[in-house]
Amino acid sequence: MLSRFIFNKKLPARRYISIYQKLLGKTWYPDTEYFNQFKGPVMYPDETTSKWKTLPWCAKKKPREMTVKNIRINFGPAHPAAHGCLRLITYLDGEIVRRLDPHIGLLHRGTEKLIEYKTYVQAVPYFDRLDYISVLCNEHAFCLAAEKLLNIELPRRAKYIRTLFAELTRLMNHLACTSFLTLDVGAITPLFWLFEEREKLFEICERVCGSRMHCGYFRIGGVAQDMPLGLMDDIYELVKKLPERLDEVEDLASHNRMFIARTKDIAVVTAHEALNRGFSGPMLRASGVKWDIRKAKPYEVYDELEFDVIVGTNGDVYDRFIIRIEEMRQSCRMIHQLLSKMPEGEIKVDDNKISPPKRAEMKKSMEGVIHHFKLFSRGFNVPPGSTYTAIEHPKGEFGVYLVSDGSSKPYRCKIRAPGFIHLSSLDHMCRDCYLADTVAALAALDIVFGDVDR
Repeated sequence: MLSRFIFNKKLPARRYISIYQKLLGKTWYPDTEYFNQFKGPVMYPDETTSKWKTLPWCAKKKPREMTVKNIRINFGPAHPAAHGCLRLITYLDGEIVRRLDPHIGLLHRGTEKLIEYKTYVQAVPYFDRLDYISVLCNEHAFCLAAEKLLNIELPRRAKYIRTLFAELTRLMNHLACTSFLTLDVGAITPLFWLFEEREKLFEICERVCGSRMHCGYFRIGGVAQDMPLGLMDDIYELVKKLPERLDEVEDLASHNRMFIARTKDIAVVTAHEALNRGFSGPMLRASGVKWDIRKAKPYEVYDELEFDVIVGTNGDVYDRFIIRIEEMRQSCRMIHQLLSKMPEGEIKVDDNKISPPKRAEMKKSMEGVIHHFKLFSRGFNVPPGSTYTAIEHPKGEFGVYLVSDGSSKPYRCKIRAPGFIHLSSLDHMCRDCYLADTVAALAALDIVFGDVDR
C-alpha cells in the first residue's frame, strides 16, 4: 500500500518530496536552545548590553590624546629667496604659515651714527650703500635735505639731470624687482631679458660718473660733472626700445596661468590696512590708493612733466607686478620729455664754498685750490635747523630727517627706509598662506637689506 501511495502517478513531484520527508522523520527548526548561544551584543540589546559603549567604526582602541605643536623652521638667511640677510622664523601647520617673525640686523653697519662723524660731503657715499639697487635716489633725498637747510636754489640744468637719472634709477630698480619676482615663482627667462637692459643702464652710469653701481653722482648743490657728448642720444635709443622688452615680459608672464596662480590673491592688503601700516610707493598704489609724492608734493622738475599715477585694485602680488611694469613705461615717457626739454647752463651752484671749483680754475687760481682743500677737508657749515625731506623712491617714500647744529657735520641723520616699513607687515600679509606663497610675497615687497638694516 505504501509503494502504491508513493508511486501514484497522479500526484505532483512536489507532493512526492514532502510525503517522503514526513516518512523519513521530523523536520528540524531552530529552537530556544539554539538561539541562546547568540545572546549578547550581536543580537538585540537587552538591559545589560544596551549600556555598553559603541565601539568605533574601525573596532580599534581609542586614539591617545596628545598635544600637537606647529613646526618652527628658519627661512633664511642662507635661503636664495631671502634677498640677502633676512632670517624669517616661520611657524607652520603642515604647509600653512601660522605666524612669521622677521629677524633683521644681519647687515647693520651703523650708517646713521657714522654720518654724524662725517661732513655733509663725506656723508653722500654712505647713501649709495643703503639700497644698492637704487643708489642715485638715496643720494637725491640727502642732497635735497641738505640744500633745504642751506636754502640754495639749483641751476635748471642740474635739476633736469637729477630728474633724468632718478627715473633711470627707477627703471634699474623695477627691472631687478620684476626679474626677481618672476624668478622666485619659477620663470627664469625674464631675468635674462630684463638684466640685459639693466646692464645697458649700468653702462650709462659708468659713462657719466665712472662707477657702475655706487655712483656718487649727485652732490649737494648739483651733480658732480656734466653728461658727456652723445650720452643723451644713447639714453634715447635705450628708452625707445625698452617698452618692447616689457611687452615681451608681459606676454610671457602676466597672462600665464601658472604665474597668475602663484600671484593672484596672494598677500592681499586692503587700502585701509595699507594706510594704517604706513605703506608707500607701489605697495600703497597696488591697494588702490592714488598717492605719489611726485604729483602730491613735486620736487625738482616733476611739476613740468606729464605722467600718470598707476593704481591697482586688489592689493595682491599680481597687482604689484603689473604696477611696476606700468611705472617703467611712465618713466620712459618722462625720460623722453626730459631729453627733449634739457636746458643748457651750469650743473651746480656757483658757490665754491658748497660745490668744488672746476679743475681748470684750480690750475689758474689760488683761491680755487683753497676752496677745494677746505671743502674736502673741513666741509661747509650748515645753518642750524631741522628738516624732513621725502622723495618718491622706487620702493616707496624714502625720507631723511636731518638736524644741523651749525657745524660742518650733521647733528642727527635719521633715514626712513620704505623696505623696513613694508617688511614689518609681512606677518599680516602671509598669515594662513602656503609657505611657497611667502616667497612670492617677499619678492613683491621689493626689499633690500642695505636700507632695512642700515
